[in-house]
Amino acid sequence: YEMRVALLLAVINPQIGGVLLIGPRGTGKTTAVRSLSGILPDVEVSDCEEDVLPADLAREDAALLYPDCYEKYHSGQEISHFEPVRLVELPLNARLDDVVGGVNERAAAQGRMRLERGILSRADRHILYIDEVNLLVDDVADAILDAAAQGSFIVRRGAMAGTYRSRFVLIGSMNPEEGRLRPQILDRFGLRMTVRGLLNYEERVEVYRRVQNYRQNPPAFVRQWELATAEFRDEVMLARELLTHTTLSDDAVKVGIGLVQMLEIDSHRAEYAMFEAARAHAAADGRDLANVEDIRMVAPLALRQPRQARRERLR
Repeated sequence: YEMRVALLLAVINPQIGGVLLIGPRGTGKTTAVRSLSGILPDVEVSDCEEDVLPADLAREDAALLYPDCYEKYHSGQEISHFEPVRLVELPLNARLDDVVGGVNERAAAQGRMRLERGILSRADRHILYIDEVNLLVDDVADAILDAAAQGSFIVRRGAMAGTYRSRFVLIGSMNPEEGRLRPQILDRFGLRMTVRGLLNYEERVEVYRRVQNYRQNPPAFVRQWELATAEFRDEVMLARELLTHTTLSDDAVKVGIGLVQMLEIDSHRAEYAMFEAARAHAAADGRDLANVEDIRMVAPLALRQPRQARRERLR
């Protein structure tokens, strides 16, 4: 249940800062993450080399900043399209240039210097999933987390430079038996939780039955859950719209800060993630005011691991 709630809150409000799922293999982490793309509304994607959307061209200096796209748009050409949300999975052996982008080698061989977009740019407005995040090399992990936090990043290669958007939903998973995650990276995920196997007899039998049904006839299985998926997608869309004017009550803020102080958490990301998760929780419930109960529901997800990270730093 906690995993379902955490993933739902993250897709409703990407400002939470992502989700980290910690648990052994075979507990459904990757399966749950891969199901998310089916419940999200289509996103607008730029067709321009400058990565510009129509809304960007409302700026007064748009003609100067984005000359090619500006000219195309005002000549009546389409500069964007809508497409389903994709799950972009980061290969474990990805290099830094694969992630942030680098020089286009084919263009360079022809005497033209051009930057090639990396995985972070292609994941913009989609879902970026990092399985076994604890096994990533440090420079790649740091680049991903910085881009996720800022919503954009800059690539510089010699005299060339490019700025790209990176507004994705970040989800990581790891098996703690295969190595620890640096406390600094633990702190960068907004919500963190431990995933365990189901203990209830009926629930485990139901998992087996659904897996069997899917393997025997995948199209029939998809049709069986098509209506429920569509209804859930509508709920997510409504929650996202409501989130734009969902606020926190004074009591919720007071209780939230009190929890952070009681746990002696240094990082200010803790309360930010908790408050953003509380707003998402209220919006998912059809309310535009997050209260103390919302704080109590999301606090274990936002505060559990930062204290562990703090203890490790103090050792």
